[in-house]
Amino acid sequence: MTKSSDLPASPGIALQTLLRSAKPATLREIIGPSIANTIEALDPAIASGGRLGDLAAQLLDPSMVLRDVEGRERVIRALPLPKARELARRLEVSDGRSLYADLCAKAADSTILPVLFSFFGVVQDERAPAAASSDMTEAAAGYALFAHQRAAANRVMSALATAPNKVVLHMPTGAGKTRTAMHIVASHLSQHEATVVCWLAQNAELLDQAADEFENAWRFLGNRPLDLARFWGSRNPDLDSIRDGVIVGGLAKMSALDSRDPAALLRLADRVSLTIIDEAHQAIAPTYAAILNALYTKRARNALLGLTATPGRSWSDVDEDQKLSEFFDGRKVTLEVEGYDDPVSFLIDQKYLARPLFRMLNSHAGVDLTADDIRHLSVDIDIPESILERLGDDTQRNLKIIYATEDLLTRHRRVIVFAPSVANARMLTAILAARGHEAFVVTGESNPSERERIIKRFKSNNDNNPMVLVNYGVLTTGFDAPGISAALIARPTRSLVLYSQMVGRATRGMRAGGNNEAEIVTVVDPDLPGFGSVAEAFKNWEDVWDERDDIG
Repeated sequence: MTKSSDLPASPGIALQTLLRSAKPATLREIIGPSIANTIEALDPAIASGGRLGDLAAQLLDPSMVLRDVEGRERVIRALPLPKARELARRLEVSDGRSLYADLCAKAADSTILPVLFSFFGVVQDERAPAAASSDMTEAAAGYALFAHQRAAANRVMSALATAPNKVVLHMPTGAGKTRTAMHIVASHLSQHEATVVCWLAQNAELLDQAADEFENAWRFLGNRPLDLARFWGSRNPDLDSIRDGVIVGGLAKMSALDSRDPAALLRLADRVSLTIIDEAHQAIAPTYAAILNALYTKRARNALLGLTATPGRSWSDVDEDQKLSEFFDGRKVTLEVEGYDDPVSFLIDQKYLARPLFRMLNSHAGVDLTADDIRHLSVDIDIPESILERLGDDTQRNLKIIYATEDLLTRHRRVIVFAPSVANARMLTAILAARGHEAFVVTGESNPSERERIIKRFKSNNDNNPMVLVNYGVLTTGFDAPGISAALIARPTRSLVLYSQMVGRATRGMRAGGNNEAEIVTVVDPDLPGFGSVAEAFKNWEDVWDERDDIG
């Protein structure tokens, strides 16, 4: 028999844990009517209370229960919905209305027993002949990469090891840039003891994600204890004291430090051997470029890595895109897969990314563009806020957005809406809530603790009620909620970078804990630009990157 102490808590659920939390009626089916009737005759209190679950956990041999077809079906039907969905991903069963029936049908195949044993924490008796005679087993990786991610990581590490020791890693949103980069960070730290790695990003969501992900990665990949410093917002560790570890720093906080103490970054550069900038298309902004140059150029062997899904600054400004390429010496490692023209198609086919279903919503918004508006549209990088705010006041446009959001909520458990302004985001949320929907709003003006509470609730897998999160100015980067399967983009933009980021919030695939398909509704406004193809977006900037460098 399996000992409960030997059972993994995650992924899956130990069968004994499931039995102890199951309802009495379900337990009666699992243990059989004869045993249940006997127990009830002896002590009715056991049969009707929580003690029946404890008794079932003691009575039943988990491996015997799972070897029986009917036993497997009963156990599967006892799973809470989040765990049923987790098992469905393991068995590659679609998450639909007939989820439990489809799982039971799949479970009729005895060849999936190893998967079920793993999921329900069943460990074979080591004295059993079958277990003792096994000469070959697979050693699991606690923080593994897919083959295409490993290939990209190896090429990046080769580039960082050769002059000029800098490169951009270009992977589509949802393809695992952060996870791939953490392998690079762990390898660098292991090879350069003692040293400091500095991970830089612009917003709190990206910084939180990076710090948490490093802790998780180092638990499996690390070779020694080291320091992890969080340096953004109100967090203020003593950077001068860090000799071996990782600094996760906000670009604004680093800039403020540089202004306050011009020598601080130079002192840090004596210890930082690898600098990483997330959302690397921001690297040539003057204040950010100054920080990167201070850390990267102090010593000849210092390395610089940029991470991005969109290696350009704009849709059509080639000069700006060329500046970004030149900042990284034209060196870029792109996710490549043999047999595919672009990695996005591969990632969708293999279910790493959800297949996006694009739909346009024509707003016919009655916004009259002035001569000044037209002038700004012709020269500004993106659509001016004054136009966005007027769009948010258009009644007919708002009605279409409300109706379209309500339609999405009939098919999706988690929906995200990108509004054109703060005021519009609040208004849409209030109307949706008044109409009986569970709706939340997050903007750059939101209280940080309230924003954290809302995001945690929205990400929760324990609540199956449909929810919609309306936001403006945030959540385009560093926000990972795999449950999102629909996005309504009501914020027009001429920035392909921004549009790709908004689409990416809903395209996490089933093999990455997300969904098979993602519904993307883009509001189309007369006289304003828009986009529609994620694959074309991935390839848009290739002409400005120097292909003469043979990387990896």
